[in-house]
Amino acid sequence: MARHAQVNFIEHPKLRVRTERSALLGDSMMACPVFPHEFRELQASYPVVFTKEDKSGLFRPMALFGLERNENVFLDGDHWDATYLPLALRIQPFLIGLRGVEGEEPTPEVHINLEHPRVSETEGEALFTETGEHTEFLKSIAELLAEVHGAEGNVVAFSAMLNELDLLEPFSLDVTLENGTVGKLTGFYTIKEERLYALNGEELERLQKAQMLQAIFMSVASISQFLGVISRKNKRLLASI
Repeated sequence: MARHAQVNFIEHPKLRVRTERSALLGDSMMACPVFPHEFRELQASYPVVFTKEDKSGLFRPMALFGLERNENVFLDGDHWDATYLPLALRIQPFLIGLRGVEGEEPTPEVHINLEHPRVSETEGEALFTETGEHTEFLKSIAELLAEVHGAEGNVVAFSAMLNELDLLEPFSLDVTLENGTVGKLTGFYTIKEERLYALNGEELERLQKAQMLQAIFMSVASISQFLGVISRKNKRLLASI
């Protein structure tokens, strides 16, 4: 269970965070949330798809790392085999906390999940110097969290625009692996290409002015990376025989 706390020297003088990659540190995952401004880098390695949140109706972009729960074909022991690591993974186990009084704009704070396997007092990157100052590592995390804070608002606007222009459709993928296993990937959405290519000039201009058009085309381009994910999975299956 998560246990969140504000990062501060008085309560956490010896806190450290392990930054290596490992299944034991939480990296054995099928997918993680991503942000539109990352799509250009993401599409070179991962398929970018969307999930729909039941309560809010928000379409949240995700980078896929595998075809089933707890599978990550990009994780090889302690090595992440891709050119780009999504922002949501780079900030773990940190998150944004908001502090403020009623009627005022909340102030973002650096919080941490103390129960996350990356948290330690003996291994990893220190958060504070011996005199209580923020280390360069903690400063870099604060910058990443600020980036995430702004990017989260972009996800909401991006989702609303995709929904308004009817640019998303349910996606399913039938997969037959080298060992004969047949499976079906469902529950995700992708860009509706037929609708995208039929957008009129006014609609295209709206997307361009909102700086969303490139992200949409990068998402479309990323779908070809399913072949890479399947190939990686097949190699693992054959290596285990």
